Amino acid sequence: MTVWSSEGRKHVQVVRLWRHQGEGVVRVKRDWIIPPIRVLENSKQVPEDLVQIKSDKIFTGEVIYKLEGPGVDQQPKNLFEIDDKTGVIRSKRPLDREKYSSFTLKAFALSPSGERLENPTTIEIVVLDQNDNRPAFTQKQFAGTVPEFSIPGTSVMSVSATDADDPFTENAFLSYSIIGQESIPANAVTKTMFGINNETGAIYTRDVGLDREVVKAFKLKLLVADMGGLGLTSEGVAIIQVSDINNHAPQFNPASYSVTAEENRKDYEIGRVNVTDRDDRGTGNWEVKYSVTNDPQRNFAITTDAATNQGVLTVVKPLDYEAQNVYTLILTVENLNPLSSKAPNLPVSSATVVVAVVNENEAPYFREDPIQIVVPESVLPGTVLKSNIAFDPDLSDVRYEISRDPERWLDINRETGEITARRTFNMRSPFVKKNIYTAAVKVTDADGVSATATVVITLKETNDFPPQLFPLSGISCREAGRVSSGLILTAVDEDLPPHAAPFIFEKPDDAPINWTVIQVNDSHAVLQPLVDLPAGEYAVTVMVSDSGSPTLSAYAQVNVTVCLCDSFGDCKSEAGAVFASSVGISFIALIIIMASIALLLVLLLLAVALTSCGRRHHIKKGTGLLVGDSEDDIRDNVLNYDEQGGGEEDENAFNIDLLWNPLDAHSPPGSYCPVPSVPRGKQPLRKDTPHNLPSPTYPRRPPADPTDIEDYINDGLEVADNDPNVPPYDTALIYDYEGEGSLAGSLSSIASSSSDGDQDYDYLNDWGPRFQKLANMYDPR
Repeated sequence: MTVWSSEGRKHVQVVRLWRHQGEGVVRVKRDWIIPPIRVLENSKQVPEDLVQIKSDKIFTGEVIYKLEGPGVDQQPKNLFEIDDKTGVIRSKRPLDREKYSSFTLKAFALSPSGERLENPTTIEIVVLDQNDNRPAFTQKQFAGTVPEFSIPGTSVMSVSATDADDPFTENAFLSYSIIGQESIPANAVTKTMFGINNETGAIYTRDVGLDREVVKAFKLKLLVADMGGLGLTSEGVAIIQVSDINNHAPQFNPASYSVTAEENRKDYEIGRVNVTDRDDRGTGNWEVKYSVTNDPQRNFAITTDAATNQGVLTVVKPLDYEAQNVYTLILTVENLNPLSSKAPNLPVSSATVVVAVVNENEAPYFREDPIQIVVPESVLPGTVLKSNIAFDPDLSDVRYEISRDPERWLDINRETGEITARRTFNMRSPFVKKNIYTAAVKVTDADGVSATATVVITLKETNDFPPQLFPLSGISCREAGRVSSGLILTAVDEDLPPHAAPFIFEKPDDAPINWTVIQVNDSHAVLQPLVDLPAGEYAVTVMVSDSGSPTLSAYAQVNVTVCLCDSFGDCKSEAGAVFASSVGISFIALIIIMASIALLLVLLLLAVALTSCGRRHHIKKGTGLLVGDSEDDIRDNVLNYDEQGGGEEDENAFNIDLLWNPLDAHSPPGSYCPVPSVPRGKQPLRKDTPHNLPSPTYPRRPPADPTDIEDYINDGLEVADNDPNVPPYDTALIYDYEGEGSLAGSLSSIASSSSDGDQDYDYLNDWGPRFQKLANMYDPR
């Protein structure tokens, strides 16, 4: 294929002709190699022929040319086209290199039937750049800083610009320049202070004289041009701030001050000092810190007010007017940042502050708090324990008092404050903890200002109590032909160490010579006979001494029983001693003797029980319940209900125990009392409550005092009313048994098994004239 460019030059590509291989005919492939086609951007000659392609294959028919790729049938579309008959490729619209710098297309040669006649060829179209874009600064306004008093050549900042044209052409080759300079404030500096590198855009100082106190900033007008400064241009702005350096030391203004301070107060402000600094406000070059140079006790402190830079002087320890009433302080000041080498060489500024202390009434002071006292517990009353315990700074009169003394052991002189012992101390007091007793004293000056201190009294143990021997009686076991084993003794002492154990046990000289005391350890000894003593009681005097200073001793008589002992260490009985001997009786005989003794005891108890039961039921039949064997006729003591009292003779008128029903009583364990059964009328069955419900507990034993009979009967009535198993309310209720063999029947017609006619009321005539009327009412016969 032959390719003709729009300039009329013929480009012959690599052509491979047909060749024979073997007996058949094989078509040799041909490739087109076409150099890039350059097209100038923004061309106004559109449409414009760019190149023509032709197939040089011998073909009698028609050849159709097609073109594909970006700019044809791909985005951006409709930029190029091809004449399908002639193969001429044209541009349809002006091209923009900044959008698309090149295009890669494919051309095809086809038969009318659509068969490819040639392999597709690649056509590269390159868009040539024109200087159609101005350079532009990357920022609307550049900002930079430069320290004041900088030397010429000091780098300040850099500016930059961009150009959309081809960076490999002169169209994008930029050049920078400064075309104007303004100082802030205006006209503060008129000479040119800055320069710029025309290729890199770096700005630097050109001259001296940058003083922050004179000029604050500069505004530079910049210019950038392409084509090396000959092409298109743009302007920009750069603001350069002149930064402060610490070239001014702070100065006190004024340099002397006078303030007052209250005594006995701390952590409060007493005054402020002022300084001036010409450096930039709010920076470390302006901020200051203060120091107090002559305050060895560190009574004062000074801090900086961050907003005003003033020095705030405070009292950090309470001042004492009586000790010192005037303080002269020397203050110094310096910046937080170190001074620059370009600052004037001046001495450090200082100021003098005179502080006058204002006197106030102070509370009395205790010389020590707590007040420590060490004293023996057996100190004598009136002993001076502590003196000169407090003083008043204002030298006024003071008075003392005991504000807390739970055991009332202390006294204090109201004028001198001398503490004395009121009485002897006691280590066993509940207010003494670990040998320490705590009290409190109070001192008050003439104006009523007071102070309180704790009194800590450490009690020293003294030997107040002699030891007490224990036990004072015991058993010393002996065996035939051998010396007794002895009695172990010990001692107790109410004193605490070292005034208690170890104890020393001794036998006085006048004690029996048949006994001796053997020391076992620090707290025990053995009282032991020296010879084989016969069984019996012995009294031996023993002396015990403690280890206190001075040593206290006590004598005690120990009663020792010498006897034969069983395996438990107890004295044997006479029978046991006999049984244990070699001539004792046999074990079977011992069992028979013990059984006989037990049988005698059982018979004795049975006789006592039968006698008691006989006495309890010894009531004559036919005499009635209220008739007994007493010499006094009890019937004469029955009182009418409307009587309000019968006098002192009626207090023992009736034995309430006769109302006790022996059938309801529980026999004590191990006793038996044969009581004949007493026929009683069957109570009607209640229909208004369930059967066999648990009944409440009735009062079983009547009171011993006859005056409580009414309460006893009322309690029984209340229990019966709440008992679901008792007969109905119209049934005669049996509160208690009225005695065995009574001739008096039931007064209720409901519960009675016989009619009124069957009742015999003749026995009422025997009770006296008071009951005759009652007998006539029921039996007019």
